[in-house]
Amino acid sequence: MYQIDLDKEAEEIARRYKNMLRNTYRDLTEENKILIRKAFELAKEAHKDQRRKTGEPYIYHPLAVAKIVADEIGLGATSIACALLHDVVEDTEYTLEDIEKMFGPKIAKIIDGLTKISNVDHQNLSLQSENYRKLLLTLSEDIRVILIKIADRLHNMRTLDSMKASKQKKIASETTYIYAPLAHRMGLYVIKSELEDLSLKYTDPDSYYFVVKKLEETEKDRQRYIEEFTQIISKRLQEEGLNLKIKGRHKSVFSIFKKMKKQNVSFEEVYDLFAIRVIYKSDSKNEKFLAWKIYSIVTDEFTPNPSRMRDWITTPRSTGYESLHVTVIGPENKWVEVQIRSVRMDEIAEKGIAAHYKYKEGYKIEEDNQIENWIAQVRETIENQTSTNAMELLDDFKLNLYTKDIFVFTPNGDLKVLSVGATALDFAYSIHSNIGDHCLGAKVNNKLVPLSHLLKSGDQVEILTSQNQKPKADWLEFVSTSKAKSRIKAALNIEKRKYTEEGKELLIRKLRHLRVNFSDAELNSIQKFFGAKTSHDIFYQVAIGLIDTKELKKYIDSKGVFNNLLSRLRKRPTFISNKENIEPKEEGTLDMIVFGDDEKKLDYQLAQCCNPIPGDKIFGFVTINKGIKVHKETCPNAIDMRANYDYRVIPAKWVNSANRNFLIDISIEGIDRKGILNDITNLVSHTLNIDVKKFTINSDDGIFQGILTLFIKNTVQLEEVLQKLQNLEGVAKVKRLEKK
Repeated sequence: MYQIDLDKEAEEIARRYKNMLRNTYRDLTEENKILIRKAFELAKEAHKDQRRKTGEPYIYHPLAVAKIVADEIGLGATSIACALLHDVVEDTEYTLEDIEKMFGPKIAKIIDGLTKISNVDHQNLSLQSENYRKLLLTLSEDIRVILIKIADRLHNMRTLDSMKASKQKKIASETTYIYAPLAHRMGLYVIKSELEDLSLKYTDPDSYYFVVKKLEETEKDRQRYIEEFTQIISKRLQEEGLNLKIKGRHKSVFSIFKKMKKQNVSFEEVYDLFAIRVIYKSDSKNEKFLAWKIYSIVTDEFTPNPSRMRDWITTPRSTGYESLHVTVIGPENKWVEVQIRSVRMDEIAEKGIAAHYKYKEGYKIEEDNQIENWIAQVRETIENQTSTNAMELLDDFKLNLYTKDIFVFTPNGDLKVLSVGATALDFAYSIHSNIGDHCLGAKVNNKLVPLSHLLKSGDQVEILTSQNQKPKADWLEFVSTSKAKSRIKAALNIEKRKYTEEGKELLIRKLRHLRVNFSDAELNSIQKFFGAKTSHDIFYQVAIGLIDTKELKKYIDSKGVFNNLLSRLRKRPTFISNKENIEPKEEGTLDMIVFGDDEKKLDYQLAQCCNPIPGDKIFGFVTINKGIKVHKETCPNAIDMRANYDYRVIPAKWVNSANRNFLIDISIEGIDRKGILNDITNLVSHTLNIDVKKFTINSDDGIFQGILTLFIKNTVQLEEVLQKLQNLEGVAKVKRLEKK
């Protein structure tokens, strides 16, 4: 338990304050020092009665966030002050007006943005879309809001042990989903890697600690190899009189785990576990020349892999990242990635956008407006967003985060940066929304191509337009950038609104002709019958002829059938006298629900309208926004759901989890030989006495690949199966396949 000693705490707070400023104090003006001190004193006073989950004084947290902002991101006095104050408005009696009076509108605006994000963080992702729109607009108004929030999240992740497990998983998942991509987009690669590693620690601790243990076991060999490689190239580089240092660093735990999973390889099979960095000193004039000189020396000593060469000096990434990467065959015939960068480039790689602007005046940075361009694109995307679906809005925003870049040219030779998968139409929208709206076709490298043509780096693109052209719904199927998607959706919605009034009048006339009175209740009933999301969708479909008089007659006929069915059901007794109709229950406790003919275990919620309990006859209903809801067969809403949305109903039943077998898919591959199929089936069916549901196998040029679908009781039995299969002669790799 945390013992409180107020005198010692006061000393510790003062020590942490000095430590926070240690690396930046000499660079601050007297005015800046006064600002930071003022912010610290207010934060200390505001949080004086608050403590963290660990029992420590709450002020430790804003001090830690301010230190990350100052040291690891490299921001200035305004951002440090905002980091100290970031929780004051949300967690104490101080208001935004108080902050503005004491610190001015600039700091108040940043604190307002941070407070809005915190408010959204405390809610679920199913919150109203308008809240997310406000949040993302706040992010795009001032980059410092994003950077301070990333620092806040990093410290929370570093101190997550004090939280209960369910809270840890929620915060860690949220971090992987949105904050690590944000750090990536801000060029904060070191912080992004730490956020991903810490998230993996809580979402999949077994995998995290497995990779950590493997890295610890191979540390000595890895260090020995780095030293051997370094000695070889250091000698040559020093002969050229270059001022540099060489260091090696292993890949992040998360990136190693991701590679193992994506490529289906073991830890030992990940060949690029680490990278060697050559960091040289240079003035702005010779910076690029020296990078290529070092590249030449490295590739003279070691054979390069041409397909693994990356030149991010000539064309920096859209995050501002600059470096020359080359993969070579080093000692012991091992592949080694060498990253060549100047001291300036290395600081940008470590600290991202803050370092980028620090060097802006002294160096010619061709892409120095990439981040500003990205922020402008985010703002335009959000402002054009017309969807009421919060997840769709967030997904569109995330398209701007984790993307690989391609570099294409306009007819005038201007360079444009787009994401991989971009089409000619995406390029048109990247130039201007009106050009995209009226895009008729394109010429790529002087050759006429369709709008859906995929672009690649080096293409020169000319857009052909016509004032008669308008955005079409099928355009959404092949554009990949969020700007293009949001603009097309906005244009289509404007077009759609023109039809809704006309469609409403037409629907009223058609219903009157069919002797049905138009009302809100009738409209809701029509909407359900045709599976439309909104009444506007119904009006639109009527206007364009998708719902005509014939379709409306079907709706009216179905109402008659439904009413007859309902009246018959109402005449039935409310009890069951025939014992044969009662489904026999499994022995033991019924404590789990399974779905479908394969009795799969899926995420679900119990419906509040009928409150099913273990033993009730039940079914699953796939909702639009809330996953699977479980209802009793006798639920008041069951008939309506089955009549109108039968395709969304799935069989379900209560079972005893202790007596269950679960379907598991296992991937198995190796060298084909006579009898291998028989050996696998005998081992599983006879030796291990496990039921095989399905086994598919293919053989090609002496290599076989197969998938076994088995009924497994638990993970202990699964591990035994995997181990026994791995030991079979000719089997090279066995792995459980995750459900998608």
